[in-house]
Amino acid sequence: MTRCRFALLPSALLLACGCSADGLDTGGADLPVATDLTAAAPDLGAPDLALRDLARPLTAPNLCRKAPPPGATLAPPPPKYAGTCPKLGAGENTIVSSNAMRKFLLAVPKGLDPSEKLPVLFLWHWLGGSADSFYKKGEIQGAVDGQRFLAVLPSSKGDLFKWPFSVVDSDARMEEEFRFFDDLLACVAAQFTIEENCVASAGVSAGALFTDQLASARADRLSSAISLSGGTGGFAKPWGKPARKIPMVVLWGGPTDSCVGVVNFEAASKDLEVQLLAGGHFFVECVHNCGHSEPPIDAPPGLSRYASLWQFFLDHPFWLGGDSPYPKSGLPSVYPSWCEIGKGAATPRTGECTNKPGC
Repeated sequence: MTRCRFALLPSALLLACGCSADGLDTGGADLPVATDLTAAAPDLGAPDLALRDLARPLTAPNLCRKAPPPGATLAPPPPKYAGTCPKLGAGENTIVSSNAMRKFLLAVPKGLDPSEKLPVLFLWHWLGGSADSFYKKGEIQGAVDGQRFLAVLPSSKGDLFKWPFSVVDSDARMEEEFRFFDDLLACVAAQFTIEENCVASAGVSAGALFTDQLASARADRLSSAISLSGGTGGFAKPWGKPARKIPMVVLWGGPTDSCVGVVNFEAASKDLEVQLLAGGHFFVECVHNCGHSEPPIDAPPGLSRYASLWQFFLDHPFWLGGDSPYPKSGLPSVYPSWCEIGKGAATPRTGECTNKPGC
């Protein structure tokens, strides 16, 4: 049959057609087949989209919308909450966790049908941020409306670095915050119809450093994780011993990505990649070369600004067993051109950086 491939360029939408007899084996997703045009394609210097994106399929697998194949290992049921969950609604909510009152924001898709199964994404804010600033800067309402998932944005308890992740944080404090995640997931699952096979965590800076700890501690429950200027080693705790392989995005801002002289996020991110590679975990590497600042990602047509990052979690359900559809399909063209599969594979972004560095 005829199969069409699309790629977005700065000035136009180009269409290339080819022929393929069979679809790719991606859990039922019918993906476009891309020809390897990368070698012949010059880099036009666009911050996110270049001619080499012709080699990337526009369509993402979105396997969280697909039924698991027979015999696949599914995610366990949500954890149990000790007590009665509070009634939750869009906006700020409060929950008791480990005998402490904890706050969090909930972003619910508009026009939600009670029977709609929602993937769940936890979003942990940065050192100088808050759940509300993540909600606003991350365009989270637009993201959940457009990509149909539930976003949980926890508020920090008041640690020196907002979240426990450092070598000076006790095991008891780490377990308390892991339990906070458990309690939030338990109560969200009690009120909403969630897709248990698509529960992921993403964090920025301090929130990413915690996400990396949560990813290894709760790999038996998380389907994937996204580390935005995070990492392991040095001042941060080392990578743990996850119960299963967990797909990840590892993104940082190049050699100048550091915060208050305490954490070098390039070194920490590269350390995380070494651990992921040694453990056989799939990951996508992204290097934007703008230091410790907001990633310079442009919004794809019709989607929120960071749709490409959230697409990763929607493409990697638990039942994949830590594998990824991307090695067969290639990264969807919704991803920035400075992202690629594997350690050292990304071509660091070049060009102007408009966002000011900050922690």
